[in-house]
Amino acid sequence: MTQASHPASHPANLPSRSAVRTGKTPRVLVVDDEADLRELLDLTLIRMGLDVDCAASLAEARRFLGQNSYALCLTDMRLPDGEGLQLVSQINREMPNTPVAVITAYGSTENAIAALKSGAFDYLAKPVALEALRSLVRSAVQFSVGGESRGAQEPATELVGQLLGDSPVMAEVRASIMRLARSMAPVAITGESGSGKELAARLVHQTSARAAQPFVAVNCGAIPETLMESEFFGYKRGAFTGADHERDGFFQAAHGGTLFLDEVADLPLPMQVKLLRAIQEKRVRKVGATTEDPVDVRIVSATHQDLAQCVAAGRFRQDLYYRLNVIELKLPPLRDRPADIPALAEATLARLSARAGLTQSPRLASVTAKYLQSYSFPGNVRELENILERAMAFSNGEVINVEDLGLRPTVLDANENERDDLPEDERGAPLPGLPQAGDAVGERRPVKLSPEGIPASLPDYLDQVEREAIQRALERTRYNRTAAAKLLGITFRALRYRMHRLGLN
Repeated sequence: MTQASHPASHPANLPSRSAVRTGKTPRVLVVDDEADLRELLDLTLIRMGLDVDCAASLAEARRFLGQNSYALCLTDMRLPDGEGLQLVSQINREMPNTPVAVITAYGSTENAIAALKSGAFDYLAKPVALEALRSLVRSAVQFSVGGESRGAQEPATELVGQLLGDSPVMAEVRASIMRLARSMAPVAITGESGSGKELAARLVHQTSARAAQPFVAVNCGAIPETLMESEFFGYKRGAFTGADHERDGFFQAAHGGTLFLDEVADLPLPMQVKLLRAIQEKRVRKVGATTEDPVDVRIVSATHQDLAQCVAAGRFRQDLYYRLNVIELKLPPLRDRPADIPALAEATLARLSARAGLTQSPRLASVTAKYLQSYSFPGNVRELENILERAMAFSNGEVINVEDLGLRPTVLDANENERDDLPEDERGAPLPGLPQAGDAVGERRPVKLSPEGIPASLPDYLDQVEREAIQRALERTRYNRTAAAKLLGITFRALRYRMHRLGLN
């Protein structure tokens, strides 16, 4: 029996402490100066089949840590001889494979965020909800025991390898994702459109202890404001006209796993309030319900906008910003890592060829690779994929040449000598395909006009003008479709429909 346990309170049908400690039973260290809470945690963890040591102070906890290894440490934030954050820092430094969860006072948002930023695995708010406790412990023990069985975490490393590129910035991104695997803290992924934010979010999920649970991705900008609450939290039967059955929302669908909020800056302010409460309380109320249901989700958010600027402009709540932006993962634009483009292009061509049923994928000519490295890629990796898919259609099937790309680089990334080595007709000359800056509307694929200026086909002429206008708006907004729609004076849905109708990917 550990020093802070109370044997008289153990029900007779529970396994004895000596029985629990046989074999390789995971062991949990509980650190709290409240005897009643220690007892509650002790009994709950034993019922889960775990071995438990209880300490009432930092000094006592450190003695246990010097004697045993633990699958989880659960500590209060305030202790008689110090702060729980001191224990978080010590364990992260000396026992990096041991997750630490903290217990915070009710409504103490600042303490919870401080703990997560310091490296805590997760947190619990007082009064401790047993269902939330069990869920946290299961995730932590799974991570700890799973990490030991994986050794150097080879599967996780293999997954993170999907973020291609040998540049230093991408090496740092991959290392950050590996570090995020040992925490349940909310992650805010920032980066330009097309830079791979959803891929990074999926890798954060797949390398974490929640990998076997659902990953639910939500585009916050694509949901009508009137439907947001029911889509996020679900609804009861009869809650509104047409609700003929009960339905779960995104939070319930992601229970135990990860909820990815893409373009979170597009959330309207009323929904931001409700989202903040759901994240803080870890409970949601379905539309039409009178009670709240506990949910266990890790929040990963992403946006191409600067959330700090949105907060300053009053478009985004500051308290929600701090809740989401506990750990920031920044994805670099493709123009900042041109050395990665050949590897990305090769992998993309292989994937597109496999999808098309080709036995061999085309390769890039050396001069083509230089052209790609010189292009600024306002649409980032997504634009690279679109360019290569188009190039495959125009190439001879074996080699992709410069003229197959349909773009003109702004300035070659190579030095002047390398530039002079290129053929004269390839030194930045306009190439067929995408319209260039300064082109007149209608210059690309012009529709024949009569001497009086009347088009031979009015629908084709109008489609041509519309296509060029949309393309210009996309280029001006760096391929941000939401911003392009505002620039054109139409809704996002209307722009998406028109792009689909005109074949603009």
